[in-house]
Amino acid sequence: MDGRTISVPLAWSWRLSEATPEQRANVRIIGNGQGAHWPDVDEDISAQGMLVGVPAPRPKHYV
Repeated sequence: MDGRTISVPLAWSWRLSEATPEQRANVRIIGNGQGAHWPDVDEDISAQGMLVGVPAPRPKHYV
């Protein structure tokens, strides 16, 4: 909300790395800037999570 940009490697989100560029472009800022939501791939990432730097684990039974 204060204009800063946070970026992390795309590989940190397996859902986003498998998404199309169009799906990744469809993003919404949520919670007064506390995170981002990609509705096309059902992914939510918090600003705190990006700053901490913990990649999202892929579920073991993901199809």
